Order: sequence, then C-alpha cells, then structure tokens
Amino acid sequence: MNDVTSSNQPQASIIKSFLLGLSVLALIAFISVLTWRWFAAQQTSLPVLGSVPDFTLTERSGKPFTRAEFDGKIWIADFIFTNCGGTCPIMTTAMAGLQKIIIEDEMTEVRLVSISVDPERDTPETLSSFANGYGADPSRWHFLTGDGKAIQELANQGFHLAAATGIAAQEQIIHSNRFVLVDRQARIRGYYDGTDEQAVQKLQRDLKNLYKTRQPS
Repeated sequence: MNDVTSSNQPQASIIKSFLLGLSVLALIAFISVLTWRWFAAQQTSLPVLGSVPDFTLTERSGKPFTRAEFDGKIWIADFIFTNCGGTCPIMTTAMAGLQKIIIEDEMTEVRLVSISVDPERDTPETLSSFANGYGADPSRWHFLTGDGKAIQELANQGFHLAAATGIAAQEQIIHSNRFVLVDRQARIRGYYDGTDEQAVQKLQRDLKNLYKTRQPS
C-alpha cells in the first residue's frame, strides 16, 4: 500500500508543475496583450492643443466660407500665398499628396484648406488658378482669402501660428510652414512641418488613426 502511494506522489507533482506552468504562461500572455494595447493607445492617441474659432472668409469660388463648413469633418489647414517662392510650393505639393491619399483611402469626411496670407494679391480668381495648377479638387481642398487683419488674427490666435499679412507692397509677408490637423469638433490635434517628408508621413498616420475614431477622443 505504501508503494502505491509513493509512486503516485511524483505523478501528482508533475501534474501540479504542469498546471502551474500553464497558469504562468497564460498570465504572461495576458500581461503581454495588455502591454501591447497600452503602447498602441499611446501611439495613436493625440493631444488636444486648442480649438479653432469661428471665422468667415472667401473661398476661391467667390462664396463666403465659414468654419461651420467643416462641422463633423476632419481637416488639415495651412497658410500660404501664391507668390511665395520658398516653402509654399513644397507645402502645396505635400498637400496635393495628402489629397491623393484621402481619395485613395476613401476618407470622404476629410477636407483640406489653404489660407492665403497675401489677400491683397490673392483674389478668388488668383487662388482658383493656383489651385487648378495643383489639381485641387474643389469639393475636398478649399482655398481661402479675405480681410488681412482677420486672417492674421485667425493664424495667430486661432491656430497659434506665426503669420503677418503685408498690407503695403514693401512689407514682409510671414507665415508658418506647419500643417495643422483638426478633428471633427474643431479641436487642434497636431502640428507638422509641411516641408519635411517624415513629418508629413506622420501626419498621414495620425490622420488615418483619427479618421477611424468615430467618437470624440
């Protein structure tokens, strides 16, 4: 009788060790999943950096254009002017690339907007010609002009970007090279260097992640 009992003890020990090993593996797998989800959330979550105020400007079509046009949509904004020979062509080319991705990925609720910081020369007709040169779809990519003071205040106080609209011909025109990602609630979610390829690629990733988020985040 003692021999049978002693022979069963090693088997019981083996079974207990096996079950313990399974429990440890399950715990490790569970922790790994939680860790992966946490890192994924950290990579895809975007801070709220402010809100874009209401504005009324003039679209290249000549019609009034307000922030309400973007209600319920995600949008990317930049400030340029058509006579710019420096960063603006690079930025506008990058914006055209974003438009291509938006069309290819069927992101129907995304809009682009380029606001002129040289409204004295950038009339709706001028903006329309400029936009056509970059293949800008008028239903997706808007070009805005208007009162110089209003545009400067929108850039400085609304988007928190450097901008100065020269009223006189000799005055220097200043604008930021940043793209601004704005969510469906008109909240600023990110700034990106529109002249840097890697920054624009990050914007593309952030845009896609934000687009997948249907509820306010």
